[in-house]
Amino acid sequence: MGSRPVTVRLARWSAEHPWRAIALWVVFVAVCFVGGSAAGLNEATDADQAIGESGRAGLIVDAGGFDDPAVENVLITPRGGTLDPAAAKAAADDAATRLRSVTGVASVGEPVTAGDGSALLLPVTMAGDPETASERVGPLRDATAGVQDGHPGLRVEQVGGPSISKALDDTLGADFKRAELLSLPVTLAILIIAFGALIAAGVPVLLALSSVAAAMGLSTLASHLVPATDTTASVILLIGMAVGVDYSLFYVRREREERARGRSGLDAVEIAAETSGHAVVVSGFAVIISMAGLLLAGDVVFSSLAVGSILVVAVAVTGSLTVLPALLAKLGRWVDRPRVPLLWRLTAPRTGRHGEPVAPRFWPAVLRPALRAPVATLVISVGLLLVLAAPALGMKLKFPGMEDLPRSTPAMQAYDRLTAAFPSNGTSHTVAVRAPAAEAERVGAALTELAGRASADPLFAPTEAGGPKIEVSADRRVSVLEVATPYASRTDEAVRSLERLRADLVPAALGGVPGVEYAVGGGVAASEDYARHVWSKLPVVIGFVLVLTFLVMVLTFRSVVIALSSILLNLLSAGAAYGLLVLVFQGEWAEGLLGFTSMGAIVTWLPLFLFVVLFGLSMDYHVFVVSRIREGVRAGMSNRDAVAYGITSSAGVVTSAAIVMVGVFAIFASLSTIDMKQLGVGLAAAILLDATIIRAVVLPALMTMLGDANWWAPRFLRARPAPAPADPPAPAPELVGSR
Repeated sequence: MGSRPVTVRLARWSAEHPWRAIALWVVFVAVCFVGGSAAGLNEATDADQAIGESGRAGLIVDAGGFDDPAVENVLITPRGGTLDPAAAKAAADDAATRLRSVTGVASVGEPVTAGDGSALLLPVTMAGDPETASERVGPLRDATAGVQDGHPGLRVEQVGGPSISKALDDTLGADFKRAELLSLPVTLAILIIAFGALIAAGVPVLLALSSVAAAMGLSTLASHLVPATDTTASVILLIGMAVGVDYSLFYVRREREERARGRSGLDAVEIAAETSGHAVVVSGFAVIISMAGLLLAGDVVFSSLAVGSILVVAVAVTGSLTVLPALLAKLGRWVDRPRVPLLWRLTAPRTGRHGEPVAPRFWPAVLRPALRAPVATLVISVGLLLVLAAPALGMKLKFPGMEDLPRSTPAMQAYDRLTAAFPSNGTSHTVAVRAPAAEAERVGAALTELAGRASADPLFAPTEAGGPKIEVSADRRVSVLEVATPYASRTDEAVRSLERLRADLVPAALGGVPGVEYAVGGGVAASEDYARHVWSKLPVVIGFVLVLTFLVMVLTFRSVVIALSSILLNLLSAGAAYGLLVLVFQGEWAEGLLGFTSMGAIVTWLPLFLFVVLFGLSMDYHVFVVSRIREGVRAGMSNRDAVAYGITSSAGVVTSAAIVMVGVFAIFASLSTIDMKQLGVGLAAAILLDATIIRAVVLPALMTMLGDANWWAPRFLRARPAPAPADPPAPAPELVGSR
């Protein structure tokens, strides 16, 4: 007898020493979590996140060492009709008096009247660290509310960066809290339906949560090598719950199936380790390879997400191979307790006269077209998916702007009134200049000329009274000018104004200054630069993921054809998801259905992130299903019979795993921000398509059509025939009776 696979050896040791394995896992998770907490988190700086010309502009501004305090505004507008100047002045004086006595207010400026006389604006400068201003803005808002009470005939509102951040933090915090509270019970409910037993449903959740906890600690340690970003922890939770539940689900279902066939507890664990355990390892490698592709993006945000995802997948795979067999061995048949009566009868593994698992009649019915008419089924299904993917060719990428934030908060409603009355407070471009100190006056004159030329151009907002405000650093080496545009950040006009600055106005004004370095930044510039960055890196990342995944699949299944078909099917799945995303979010027809306002584009970072996540997660199902098909082939079945056996025997667990993911991802689609909605819809739709049309229709049709060619490989790759670990049954006669 040859050497047993490492997955079996690990599982046997854990099953024979369950308390040791469980204790080691608990210690491992605790050490990771505590060690990470002790090391502290190293967060990415602005310099780490600088991309393109907008990134260079940000670095130039940072080099100036400017005092950039947080600024709030009190906006006074009429409730109807025109603004009464005297009443507005009285309200502004009242607001100034109240705010000067508020702790945390550094100064109150002079009121400014809108060009059309429709509003009055009172600027307020806050003291202290601007980064924490949103946490200290409450007393200012209370003072403004008092002014509103004293002047009921006017609309008196506070608006500014800190107050908007506070309102959004409250709204989004409530969103994420709801998502977190819903995701766990939704996952448990789906698993209870899948298993029909409470303990069996709880084991995958327990492994997933412990994997997430360990990975959180490890990622904190890793942040000292690759700085972390705000989204890293959320992605670890999202990916960790997805793969942790999936891997446990595959393993537990196979162990229960083998026990139902009469295997002893230890034998059932070993067979599950040799089959599902092997699939988990291959799937884990596929996900890790996909996420590692993000490291090639040259972006600290993607690098941080890659490191976090790789760690949580590696931990989940390790737990599936070690502590999970120990839990199953210790629980024994108690894993099927307590049973939910009706659900248990529907979900309990069924066996035939010879101990073979019996699939529900639903799946043979679904498979029948693919097995009887594979070519026609393949052409029709692939054609439909290509039609669904077609809109992706028109994908546009944009950063969400202020106009895409939820308008349910008073702060955002006030912001809309502010930008309508004072366009220069809306979208603006930052012209950052660095030059020798001796050239400071010449730079200032050039920027003044630049502001004048821009003011005469309809693409830009008129310069406010008093002329352009040019900030100069203490060492006179850095100068900064804000050039406003009256157009929203996502509009074509805003992009044209950026292009006008970069291609014409700025070079013409500053090109003759000796030793000058300049760049144009701001929100519009960051969006355009990042979109170009993503488009340039997407082919590199895709190529890396495809090549390495191909090699892993070739080495795993010893078949070039299986590896190629795996790649093509996953690309088809990702393309369909992209097309659906464009169809839903670049148009307006689904706005009322999903509660969003179309931005006419997809969020810039989403395509790259979606590709690696979807490609990795799709491999979970593909590896598991094809492994079951290969079991049938190794047991001597014909190719068509093996396809029928593999699909029907894995359909239940793949469907259950997919429903868990779709349920969790759909919760993200209910959040307020457009980027979370797009992420949730994209992930949920892709997983649903992959687990249904791809795995139950396209895959069996393709493998049935190819026949024995599925397993072709060059001679040097071919493995010696190996017996299947368990004797698979012949598939149902209705599946294979027609040739």
